[in-house]
Amino acid sequence: MRSMHIIGSRELGGAESFFMRLVLGLGAAGEDIIAVGRPGSRVDAELSGRIPQARVPMLNPRDPISRWLLGRAIRRRQPDIVQTYMTRATVLTRLPAGGRPVHVARLGGYYKIDYFRHAHAWIGNTRGLCDYLIRGGLPAERVHYIGNFVGAPAPLPEGAREALRRQLALPDDAWVVLAVGRHKTKKGFDLLLAALAQLPERIAGRPVFAVLLGDGSQRTALQRQATQLGLDRRLRWPGWQTDPGPYYALADLFVCPSRHEPLGNVILESWSHATAVLSSANEGALELIADGVDGLLVPRDEVAPLARAIASLLEDDALRAGLARAGHAKVGAHFSEAAIVAAYIDLYRGLLRA
Repeated sequence: MRSMHIIGSRELGGAESFFMRLVLGLGAAGEDIIAVGRPGSRVDAELSGRIPQARVPMLNPRDPISRWLLGRAIRRRQPDIVQTYMTRATVLTRLPAGGRPVHVARLGGYYKIDYFRHAHAWIGNTRGLCDYLIRGGLPAERVHYIGNFVGAPAPLPEGAREALRRQLALPDDAWVVLAVGRHKTKKGFDLLLAALAQLPERIAGRPVFAVLLGDGSQRTALQRQATQLGLDRRLRWPGWQTDPGPYYALADLFVCPSRHEPLGNVILESWSHATAVLSSANEGALELIADGVDGLLVPRDEVAPLARAIASLLEDDALRAGLARAGHAKVGAHFSEAAIVAAYIDLYRGLLRA
């Protein structure tokens, strides 16, 4: 069984990172895989030499040349399954129904459903997203739920955590609050900055620092806000990191302040590193987190509850440790690579039989 996976992004984010994890996981499981991306994209560079690839410009969702090039690539490679990711790749991929290949559209967000109706089957990475697709008129028997997975963290070399702390110029006794994601309004980094400004500089006798991992269109505005709030000395901006593992390992607490988060790969990543999670009650967090058991939830778009929760977690070692243990157990039981890759393979086989 051969599957072709198509994504039209240029930069890296949660969806692109999962795309790479899945195609590499399917390849490692012995599946015949082809990845199609934009030439010069971050995904293209990261996968180069690791898996068979094809490249199509996909300049925009209405790019007629790219639609023709995708059709040609599909005819040449003759996959059984063509799986598209997000709007651009899905709109550009047009396949007749009733035979092979089967077009599967994988959605990781609440996108406009009309852009996806022409696919033959749909995958949502949360149950809430699957309900949204069915309410939008897609046939329930062809809408499938498969969650995301994150890879097991690579062991850190001895002294790596301490070296990263020195690189970031963090005091040896500092609390490290970590946030990861694109610097966009929906990610709520502005809320986190406002919450940090409400905290004392020291909690339980230790200075509080925050590491904001990522990049995006709002970065300059966020840095300006941080300066206005007097936070510059307590913040670190390492930019986008292909391997965020050492940063999760360094963190005492992970915060996801998103206003809108369909799933929250960053929550899974935090759990995989046994890092305690505090999140706004966004869509994905509500589905993933059992409040008070494997994470803490606070109201969306509210600063004061976020600040209080950060302080209470940093003050309570036992609570942080308990949340971290429970989250780590959950990600291992329900969101492992083996379980999710097997679910994709089973779905592909079922679709081909049908």
